[in-house]
Amino acid sequence: MVNVAVVGLGFMGVTHIKSYLKLPHARLAAICDAVRLPDNGDFSTISGNIPGWEPLKLDMTGVKATKDLNELLADPGIDVIDLCVPTPTHPKLATLALRAGKHVVCEKPLARTSALCREIVAAAEAAPGYFIPAMCMRFWPGWAWLKEAIADGRYGAVKAARFRRVGEAPAWGREGYFNGAASGGALLDLHIHDVDFVQYLFGRPKAVFAQGFTHYSGAIDHVMAQYTVECGASVSAEGSWMMGDGHGFHMGYTVIFERATADFDLGRGADALKLFEQGRGARVVAPESGDGYIGELGYLVDCIQQRRAPQRVTARDGLSAVEICEAEEQSIRTGQVVALA
Repeated sequence: MVNVAVVGLGFMGVTHIKSYLKLPHARLAAICDAVRLPDNGDFSTISGNIPGWEPLKLDMTGVKATKDLNELLADPGIDVIDLCVPTPTHPKLATLALRAGKHVVCEKPLARTSALCREIVAAAEAAPGYFIPAMCMRFWPGWAWLKEAIADGRYGAVKAARFRRVGEAPAWGREGYFNGAASGGALLDLHIHDVDFVQYLFGRPKAVFAQGFTHYSGAIDHVMAQYTVECGASVSAEGSWMMGDGHGFHMGYTVIFERATADFDLGRGADALKLFEQGRGARVVAPESGDGYIGELGYLVDCIQQRRAPQRVTARDGLSAVEICEAEEQSIRTGQVVALA
């Protein structure tokens, strides 16, 4: 078994806890939060933007609860430190955990700036443990299917791709989210998922042109970006916290191949992924079960058990995603196309 400690017990921390409970080769060994520590296992007050979210009442049998991360770093029985803490704390805590010899998963964005991301990358590359940034869309059912469909060319080349991730402003943790200097606004908290998926599919863009604005955070809270990619496809992504009350959260994509169109709409539930193929008409594609959180965490657990360094997502991928977001912000502020090295 791989013994895991989840650090940070807000919405994403509880989401990760729920995922580990479904992984047969992972054991939740500890929870940690410097401020709120429900050592009775009652997380019923925690909520977020995942459809079908259910409160968690955790059986704490065999689970250590502590407010002191150093206690976990010194514990040889802990294999993985899972950081679901505010973005400004990522560089310090990730570096401490890596230097302690732990495997580490760190929620996105990797850090608030690319300069701080490079500190984490350096620590990860020098450490004996494995490190992954939690870029869950690489593992999300329907999105992982798209990666495979593009890679094997089953519908021909991609001609155009559009990604959309929009919702109301976060209703939880607003003190942190609405401080753009700390959170990065919707650009880094939400849109970065599609930025990373674009580079996963098409490679790092050559250039980006973006438009957007701030409203809540002082950082970018709505963005529409157009990417120049190696294959020549027309690729864009929209991210926003600006949807009106009652809109909820939505994510989706439309990808036009030479011989088909793939359309993912979270609002369709079990019919989220539809394929419109030349000569066959419309059909629903049933991707693998689970979700991206289970997928990414299960991937790290498998890598640890097989003693194989993660390749599907790396610290450098997390750095690159932040660099692309910074180029988008520069484009928004200057009105110019920004080249990416």
